[in-house]
Order: sequence, then structure tokens, then C-alpha cells
Amino acid sequence: ANGAIHIGHAVNKILKDMVVRSKLLAGFRAPYVPGWDCHGLPIEIAVEKQFGKPGEKLDARAFRQQCREYASAQVDAQRAGFKRLGVLGDWEHPYVTKDFKYEADMLRALAKIVANGHVVRGAKPVYWCFDCASALAEAEIEYADKSSPAVDVAYDAVDARALAAKFGVDPGEAIVSIPIWTTTPWTLPESLAVALGAELEYALVEGPARAGRRVLLVVASALATAAAGRYGIAEPAVLGHAAGAALEGTQLHHPFYERIVPVILGDHVSAEAGTGAVHTSPDHGVEDFVVARANGIGTLNYIDGRGTYREGTPPAGDVDFTGMHVWKANKAVVELLRARGVLLAHADITHSYPCCWRHKTPVIFRATPQWFIGMQQAGLRDAALAAIRTVRWVPGCGEERIAGMVAGRPDWCISRQRTWGVPIALFVHKATQEPHPDSVALLEQVARKVEQDGIDAWYDLDPVELLGAAAADYEKVTDVLDVWFDSGVTHFAVIGQRPELQPGTAREHKVMYLEGSDQHRGWFQSSLLTSAAISGKAPYDDVLTHGFTVDEQGRKMSKSLGNVVAPQKVMDALGADVLRLWVASADYRNEMRVSDEILKRVSDSYRRLRNTARFLLGNLDGFDPAHHLLAVGDTLQLDQWAVQQAFDVQQAVIAAYERYDFPEVIARVQNFCTNEMGALYLDITKDRLYTMPTDSHGRRSAQSAMYRIAEALVRWLAPVLAFTAEEIWQHLPGPHGESVLL
Repeated sequence: ANGAIHIGHAVNKILKDMVVRSKLLAGFRAPYVPGWDCHGLPIEIAVEKQFGKPGEKLDARAFRQQCREYASAQVDAQRAGFKRLGVLGDWEHPYVTKDFKYEADMLRALAKIVANGHVVRGAKPVYWCFDCASALAEAEIEYADKSSPAVDVAYDAVDARALAAKFGVDPGEAIVSIPIWTTTPWTLPESLAVALGAELEYALVEGPARAGRRVLLVVASALATAAAGRYGIAEPAVLGHAAGAALEGTQLHHPFYERIVPVILGDHVSAEAGTGAVHTSPDHGVEDFVVARANGIGTLNYIDGRGTYREGTPPAGDVDFTGMHVWKANKAVVELLRARGVLLAHADITHSYPCCWRHKTPVIFRATPQWFIGMQQAGLRDAALAAIRTVRWVPGCGEERIAGMVAGRPDWCISRQRTWGVPIALFVHKATQEPHPDSVALLEQVARKVEQDGIDAWYDLDPVELLGAAAADYEKVTDVLDVWFDSGVTHFAVIGQRPELQPGTAREHKVMYLEGSDQHRGWFQSSLLTSAAISGKAPYDDVLTHGFTVDEQGRKMSKSLGNVVAPQKVMDALGADVLRLWVASADYRNEMRVSDEILKRVSDSYRRLRNTARFLLGNLDGFDPAHHLLAVGDTLQLDQWAVQQAFDVQQAVIAAYERYDFPEVIARVQNFCTNEMGALYLDITKDRLYTMPTDSHGRRSAQSAMYRIAEALVRWLAPVLAFTAEEIWQHLPGPHGESVLL
């Protein structure tokens, strides 16, 4: 619930509406309940611009109330825009996630997931945005090019002879080092190990001398030439080889702290780039964290939520890291390494880097205590992968895409450190940090309070109310749920709660999710995981994905390029039905091109369809189907042919709607109007209609055919041309229902 609707919104809502309308015409009950996500950072940011951060001008409660009011205003504005697009839905009773009942049902969904053993707490590295001051989910990350300092750093062996001996070499007085390569020098203060690949072959090579002393370096054999090239050595002299497994346990000096760093083995180490040795900071990498934990190595937590080194971070020589921001620390660390003589190479590189999708600023991995839905907990990953196979994916490649993502995804971090969101309403033990053993029952009690008073009920709650004397040992969790959890439980909080969405007894029903292709990693996945965690099933039967809108040249829409097409302007100039016809004509499986020129061509196509309907209606003047409609067999052969052509088109149109092939519908109907009707039938029958007596057999025969064709044509068009179809329907002769859809 944020901002005016844009062309992407229009595409999505029109596609949904064409599905709903085509299903209604096919005889199904097809309710559509529109909904809005009302919590989360975009709304917080909008309110912060006006009132400052919580605690500045407003306390947290007043800030949440402003967020609630802002979301309501956004819902009203967007709802008006969607109605103008002609979208059918229960607009007066949408679901909005800020409703107290919805917030309570989110906690009930969480209770079921907790009860099934899928929720875990732990300090793991998660994406962290300094601007959000919060953890981010994988779906909130996008990638952009960023310049970073790439450095090769020597970790000197504590016992040079012992390390060289593994290669069958006597180093004499030489320094023996294992160099690492990294693009995040700021993580080196938290470097606690160096990881090698157990199966990789390593070479001991001659390195550049340091302060007049000979230096030998341990690098992966496959990378020796490339690494030596960075160190200014054209062809490295190889003195011996050893397997990575043989080097495990070697002790190294940290490059600038009085800290011993062990060599450990990790499956994530490869010989694709760098040196084949990976500096390991458990605080700032998922793989680092996992491999360090397996070796009994913990975290240091030097970096705070704003991206600066905390009080207590050890200084290194003249460099005091306390209060320094990590991006500034890169330069300080590089100079420190250079002064110590352990900087083997330094270059600035441009590479793809994770960024916050809201702020567009670089993020880091940061180990913090968070709440997760664990992918391995209670078989969730396997259940989700099995559920994917039960779904109809349109287009079919969607299945492989989401299955690949779910197979490889990490645990889902569902906690956020924000003000405007549904709280993770758990009590944790002050000493052990474990959730209360009665958490499931307690969540239901909190949910009842939230249903009455909203999320403020949690913040106002005195733990004694629910825990009695045990309250002294417990504290309330202050984190809020990720907004992907809000929308991810709609299958529980909307479909599972609203009576009009329940199937009748013994009736089959299907649920369809229809969104842009980016939602394979967003809403489709969060919905799948929560549903699999609650019931072991997929939340949907059909999933349709569409591409993004681009301009005529295939470029992304941006204000700076001046190629943005605003749906409001299109509707004001050409009408909503031209916009709807463009959506139906475009191949939604790929990028959808739109521009003023493309819309002008669509407008011409619209006129051809409209003029065909006008011609048919115009020639039905004075025709009453109750008295004048002839049986098909009693009409002239040309009229029988025209009705047969229309019937053939109708079979193709029904089949195309069934497989959601909207461009095929439009192509069939346009060809029929242009060729069979415009170029042939309507042209030939003009003389008969204009010259024969009003009640003659020849004229009534043509009118009978035209009535049948018009009555069919309006139904073919109804899912696409929402307004025009109703207009045609009102002008059809004879009695007919209130709407073509009924």
C-alpha cells in the first residue's frame, strides 16, 4: 500500500481480471478478493519523512498509528485506480494486513508453524542493510555493480619448517605463508581461520622477497600462475605439492593481530579464482559460519547495526577501528597490510554485489540473533519440493525455476528489527533464550488480544498476565515478522478464514496465484514455505507468471529515460479497454513492450473490433429475437456458413482462455472480424439488408445470423474489453440479463 499504481500494477491486475471473467463465462464461481500488504519498511520510510524516526517526534505507538493511517489512504487511492481499470473484485471488503483480525490470524499461522517444529532461533549471518538497520530476506536483495578493493594477504606460518615439510621442502630461514584473496578487507579484523579444499592440490612456490628475506607461498596448483602474476612473478618456481587435507591444523599468524589462525577444511573452497585459500570470518559469511561452527569456532560481533566497529574492537598498531564505518575501514586495512609487508597485491575491481532493493545501497552479511523458518527442520525442504510437483505452472518453466531456488535456499530469516509490523509474539527465557514451552497456546492467547486491539496489544501486555510468577524469568521478543510472512500466509488468513472462499460440499475448487516472474523468489516461495510448514501442501493449484514491462526498444522504464507509460494517462486518452487489449495482445510470458506508438496501433485494433460490433448491432434495428429469430437450418446457406465460422472461432477461443493464451484469443477474434466478417460476409450481405423488405425471409435470415454472431462476439470479448462488452450487451435486441458475465 504505497504509491500510485503504475503500468506493472495495471498488467498484473488486468491479467488477473481476464482469468476471473473468463472463468465466470465458463460457468465457474470465481470470487476475487483484492488485498494489500500494509506493514513493512516502504510505509515506515514514508512516515519517517514526515515525522522522523520512532522516538524523535512520535513515540512507537503514535508512529504505528501514523503508519496505519498512511496505509489506509494509499489503499483508497490504489483501489480507485484498479476499479478504473475495470477489475472485478470485492472492492468494499478487501483484505488488508493491518486489520486486527488479519494480524491475529498471522500469529495463529505462526503458532501452527511453531507447533510443527519449523521455527528456530540462532545467530547466523543474514543480509543486513545499514539504512534499514534490519535483517533482510533473500527476496529483498538485488544485485548491482560495485567497486571493491581486491587484496591478496599473506598469513605467515607459526612454524615455517613444519608447513614446508608437508611439501618435502626445507625452507631454511624463509618465511612460509598461505595467501588469501578477498574483496572485503573490512572483515579481516574478524578473521578467525583460513579454509582450504581437502581434495585440492596445493603448490609451494617462490614468492616475492620481504625485507630481504626469502618468501615461500602455498597456493592451489591450478591458480599458481595467475596468483604469481598478481605478485609480479611471471613464472612461479614450484618446489613441491601437497593435498589440502594434509595441511589441516597448520597454525598461522593473523596479518595484523596477535592472534593464531588455524587452517581448516571446507567444501566451499574452489580453485576457480583467488588463491585456493579462503579467509574465514564467521560473522560475515554463511559458508564461513557453517565451516567455523563445525570446527568449534564462534563469532566476534565487532560490527553494529549501523555498520561501524563497536567499542572494544581491538586496535591494530596506530589504527583504532572503534566507530569507523566498514566501507571506510577498507582503505585503513589495506594501508595497515601494506605497512606490515603482508599485502601481496591490491587492485580495485567492479563486480556484482548484493544491495537492498529499497535503498539500492550495498548490504553485508552480519551474524545476529534472528528467528528462522529452518529448511531442514522437520523435513520442510522436502515437503516444499514435493508440493511444487503438484502445481500447474504457466509457463511450464516456472516449475524448474522455483524448484531450483527452494532446493538451494538457506533458512528463511523471518525476524526484522522494525517498528511497523506484526510482532513475533513469543516469550523467551532470559538465561537460555529458548521460547516458552507453552508458546503455541500463548500465541493463541496473544492473538485474541490482537484481534481486539491490534498489534499494540503485544507491546502493552504485561507478561504476568499470561505467565504469572514465571514472568520474572521471561522477556518479550521485540522483533517483528518479515512482511513476506504477512503476504505468505494469505492462504491461511484469507482463503482459510473467509466463508465466500470456501468450496461447497463435494465441490472441487482451485486457487490461482498470478504475479510477475520475480515472485518465484518472493510471494510464491513465502506462500509455499508457510503452507508446507502448516499443512504439508502447496497453497495454490495454478501459478501463472508474467514478464515485466519495457519500452519499444526493450529498455526498462525509468523517469530519466522519459519512457514511463502511466496507466492513468492511457485511460484518460484512450480508455481502459485499449490498455486491457494491449495486455491481452502482448505475450505475457516474456517482457511486455509498451509505448505511445504501440498503444496507438492497439487503439486501431480496438476500433476494428468495435466497428464490427457496431455494424452487427446497427443491422439488428427492428429485430426481436422472440419473434424474428429463424432456426439455423431455415436460414440461407451463406448465413449458415457465417454462423459455422463463428462457432469454430468460439471453440478456439474457449480452448485459448482455458490455457490462459490471451494473445491467441485476440488473434482469432481480430482475424474473424477482419476476414470472415469485414472482407466477406458483412460486405456481401449489405445489399440484402438494405434493399429487401423489412420482414422478408432473406433479411430476417441475415439478421438471425448477425444476432447469433453478435451475441457470441460480445462473450468472446467480455474478459478483455470489460466496458465495451457491457455497452454491446446493453444494445443487443431482446431481453437479456444485467451483465454479459451473468
